[in-house]
Amino acid sequence: MLGPVLLAASRSDRMRRIVAAAPITRPVVNRFVAGDELHPAMESVRALTASGLEVTLDHLGEDVTDKATATTTRDAYLRLLEALAETGLGTRAEVSVKLSAFGQALPAGGHDIALENVRRVAELATETGTTVTLDMEDHTTADSTLAILAELRERHPATGAVLQSYLFRTEDDARALATEGSRVRLVKGAYKEPASVAHQSKQDVDLAYVRCLKILMAGDGYPMIGSHDPRLIAITQELAHRDGRKQGSYEFQMLYGIRTAEQRRLAEEGERVRIYVPYGADWYGYFMRRLAERPANLTFFLRTFLPTR
Repeated sequence: MLGPVLLAASRSDRMRRIVAAAPITRPVVNRFVAGDELHPAMESVRALTASGLEVTLDHLGEDVTDKATATTTRDAYLRLLEALAETGLGTRAEVSVKLSAFGQALPAGGHDIALENVRRVAELATETGTTVTLDMEDHTTADSTLAILAELRERHPATGAVLQSYLFRTEDDARALATEGSRVRLVKGAYKEPASVAHQSKQDVDLAYVRCLKILMAGDGYPMIGSHDPRLIAITQELAHRDGRKQGSYEFQMLYGIRTAEQRRLAEEGERVRIYVPYGADWYGYFMRRLAERPANLTFFLRTFLPTR
């Protein structure tokens, strides 16, 4: 029941101030966010890749309302890619971007502003031997995001997409993207969406996830399974066997700080595992969605308020 409340709070400026000011918040945030600055994030990249995992980095920020901030976000990603180039990790370390942070929601020309900003990031990613994945946000941005994806893939075919199984449209989107060279991360979805466009019950979201997963695993693209759910991980491996997919022709993606033992287990079994590593000072919206997704995350957060004995 708390999930919708937390999702609504993730976009509340008043709640942002309250949560950010609580002294206990920072230690909990550190579980899910790899620091406010680039340097500690790169330390996490080195540690994760040294342990056999791969990463995708997200410089946190979204819902940008002015062009200057969108440009600042773009420049932060350019610095990130320059830092990644120095590691020599290639596609073992890529980047994920939210187009709302690149100006997509600006009232005048937001789509084109976001496209031009992210195009420069995609160009530098290609130059440095890695790639970009476009995170999906709320349903109102889906058409714009997929249109920008199509534009970028003309010159940067490895640009990845994200699909959210809770949206009714996603099975059709999965069919359209299950093509050779296409990289698609499938997630359940972490935004508060109306019943007119999205499944509302966990069971329906899970069933939709499996339907979309079957489409992607049977297709010619490169599926990226964004889930910590043991059942969905097992189903993925069963589908890989059924569809004749070898390890490395798909990958599992998990969030930084969540189910780390499972991340290591899958990697030790020979699966390709990529960790979504967020960093940056604008952590609030991301943090609240992580609390909303899983009761265990919320319990962990609330437990820190209890006195120790």
